Amino acid sequence: MFGSVGICEMNRRVRRKCARGSQRLDLPNYPETEDADYLKLSEEGVVDWTRLPDDTVLQLFTHLNYRDRANLSSTCKSWRSLGASPCLWQSLDLRAHKCDWGITDSFPMRQPPKASVSWGRQCDSLINLRAKNLKELSGDYCRKLTDSTLAVIVARHKLLRASNSGPISVNDDAIVAIAFCCPNLRKLRLSGIRDVNGEAINALAKHCPNLTEIGFIDCLSIDEVALANVVSLRFLSVAGTTNVKWGSVGEHWCKLPNLKGLDVSRTDVVPNVVVRFFSSLKSLKILCAFNCASIEEDTSVVIKSKSHGKMLLSFFNDTFKEISPLFPDTEKERDVFSDWRKESKSKTKDENLDEIMTWLEWILSHSLLRIAESNPHGLDQFWLSQGADLLLNLMQSSQEDVQERAATGLATFVVIDDENANVDVGRAEAVMKGGGIQLLLGLARSWKEGLQSEATKAIANLSVNPAFAKSVAAGGGITILANLARSMNRLVAEEAAGGLWNLSVGEEHKGAIAEAGGIKALVDLIFKWPRGGDGVLERAAGALANLAADDKCSMEVANVGGINALVTLARKCKHEGVQEQAARALANLAAHGDSNTNNAAVGQETGALEALVLLIRSQHDGVRQEAAGALWNLSFDDRNREGIATAGGVEALVALAHSCSNASASLQERAAGALWGLSVSEANSIAIGREGGVAPLISLARSQTEDVHETAAGALWNLAFNPGNALRIVEDGGVPALIHLCSSSLSKMARFMAALALAYMFDGRMDEYALVGSSSEGSLKSVGLERARRMALKHIETFVLTFADPQAFNAAALSSLPAPLAQVTDSARILEAGHLRCSGAEIGRFVAMLRNQSPVLKACAAFALLQFTVPGGRHAPHHVNLLQVSGAPRVLRAAAAAASAPMEAKIFARIVLRNLEHHQLESSV
Repeated sequence: MFGSVGICEMNRRVRRKCARGSQRLDLPNYPETEDADYLKLSEEGVVDWTRLPDDTVLQLFTHLNYRDRANLSSTCKSWRSLGASPCLWQSLDLRAHKCDWGITDSFPMRQPPKASVSWGRQCDSLINLRAKNLKELSGDYCRKLTDSTLAVIVARHKLLRASNSGPISVNDDAIVAIAFCCPNLRKLRLSGIRDVNGEAINALAKHCPNLTEIGFIDCLSIDEVALANVVSLRFLSVAGTTNVKWGSVGEHWCKLPNLKGLDVSRTDVVPNVVVRFFSSLKSLKILCAFNCASIEEDTSVVIKSKSHGKMLLSFFNDTFKEISPLFPDTEKERDVFSDWRKESKSKTKDENLDEIMTWLEWILSHSLLRIAESNPHGLDQFWLSQGADLLLNLMQSSQEDVQERAATGLATFVVIDDENANVDVGRAEAVMKGGGIQLLLGLARSWKEGLQSEATKAIANLSVNPAFAKSVAAGGGITILANLARSMNRLVAEEAAGGLWNLSVGEEHKGAIAEAGGIKALVDLIFKWPRGGDGVLERAAGALANLAADDKCSMEVANVGGINALVTLARKCKHEGVQEQAARALANLAAHGDSNTNNAAVGQETGALEALVLLIRSQHDGVRQEAAGALWNLSFDDRNREGIATAGGVEALVALAHSCSNASASLQERAAGALWGLSVSEANSIAIGREGGVAPLISLARSQTEDVHETAAGALWNLAFNPGNALRIVEDGGVPALIHLCSSSLSKMARFMAALALAYMFDGRMDEYALVGSSSEGSLKSVGLERARRMALKHIETFVLTFADPQAFNAAALSSLPAPLAQVTDSARILEAGHLRCSGAEIGRFVAMLRNQSPVLKACAAFALLQFTVPGGRHAPHHVNLLQVSGAPRVLRAAAAAASAPMEAKIFARIVLRNLEHHQLESSV
């Protein structure tokens, strides 16, 4: 009692039917009863569902997928019997399931009058299948299918009337076996066969008298002469087949007396052969020639087709207009498919027309998908004017495989750059205008997992476009995707996770995904398919990474076990795409240190820091970049800094900084940023210097990118706090690099931190390290350091003066009122500097600089303390507290009043004192 993707109507007469979209499924004739009589509450207030009438239960079964039908059948004996009803097993789709020999052998022998089976990569297990009434076999990507396996399958199922497989690797022997074993064969569609010789085709002609349709698609060669012997053919497709001898074709195929439809798309057919078909094949109605270069270059072929009353379908004419003569009562040409479907349901339907349109739907879906996959240039106008509408019409077909291919075609043709996932805006808009969102969401709601998977893939790809994503969300698509992410079918769950990944890019969708339960569904996916599901794992981790960038969503990720799941991926998964997204998700989770505890939680997760350090050594730049970003964010927590260092993070990050000189700016920025974060700790700072981390940071400081300037300058600033590192910076040529940053970078923050690094280096603490060694070496070092010191101080002074507005300074010098000082603050403030957090030792060092003999260092120290204490700064209260504890107000007052101090030092010191008073007043209130 099973089958496959194909949908077959039953001939049984029944009293009740269950409508499901355009399909109607016949149900057995059970006594009709009122459901309400059976749903009365028991004394305990519980509904006894087992008392439902049989026909109602059967209707319930029809809305479930195969797995859920089987599960529901196991609840009780009566439902087990109902669940085995033949009407529920007209088809069985095995493509997404692993079916070994034991499973297929356990399938029940009793079959309904008609059934179909679709299989995928586990096609060899079907050799055990014994379904005596099986009428149709179809398979996708059956490269492992051998001649012997196919021969055994068809030998056991001699009632087969249709076979649809591709691409497969069988040869002529399999075709001969089909011909001998299946005399009732009506349709044979095979794809990807290397050669189809005359013996195989003649066997079909001899043993299959009812064979009306053949499709040898994307084959290498076929025997054109032998095909003329299959006189029963009404439809033939050789689309994508190469090495066709068209001269022989024109002579022999014109002998096919019943041929109504011919498909030569994606071949090198020549115009004169096509014209000969028009004149010689009297029965021919439609010829498809999509993506045939020679036909497209000779527009006279269109005129000749019309003169013979034939329909030629190609890129250069309107398909809807071409086939509209088949429906003279149709008012709008774009409605021909929908009008035909309505007519086909009526009692007066035209069987001949049904046959033509059914074949045409299949051919169009196949051709459009193949063309979309190859994405040839010059088809923009075709896709916009009719291609999108054709796919949307085909999505409404009653043929399930046509619907699937049309949805896949939509998913494919909108993507114009696979590498960067770029979607063509015009094509996405064409899908929206044609009602594509509603159609795709409708298919995604289907119980059929094949349709769910392909429709969801299209929704995912199209959702790269913000407008489309917004419409999907408005149409309830987020809830649909969240539900599909819980599917037991891995392919469906994978595509749903991809849809949530793309939708989660939009900030406005993150909350809706969380509310729909999407975050838990994504986390559960990681635990559900920990191995063998790289696609689903990468998409789930990517979606979680986007969602973790939102503060509230990041807490939800942590609450449902997301940290453990992501760390598990980072530790155990070897797929680079999964590693990259897992590291990115952990980086985003750790980025909310001020608003939640995820930063600490990630660091405390067993194996998290070790896994990220290991990923730093990956050969894949994307993995290294995201892992470095995660360590950078995690390094803001003191415990994490220690853990990273213990796990070998210093050595790994120094090695990364050495190796990324020619890498992307993002990787350089994060490598330097992680070292910057680690170097906050004095022990780590010393370790970075000892491991050779100074030289690569100096190299990164010379980058052409502002973001890299900032992180490299920040790391060098922290390292320069240690006199030994300061000397290394000088010896490795860091002074010119820092001077260049201080004077030339377009980033104020890079210039500021470069100036502070230079101030640390030349405030006198490095001198004693420079004198170590022989007296001659010490003298040379002293001369070199003095020269470097003069250059550094000169550029520090220049930097500070760029923030000293002369007019504002003069007004502040002559007045004790707050307004002039506020004006100086406004012109001198660097907004980003408010994010910097200094330790007590660093604040103490700036206070000490206020006593330094150098007027430049005094001004620089006062300028720095101004930045760190401006009201509203992120860490201003922290810095104010440190200054109060260190007794800085007395030093600041002395600097503000010193006659020998430069004006900028005095005024900046006054502003810092004013900032301290402001914070003191605020705290007292």
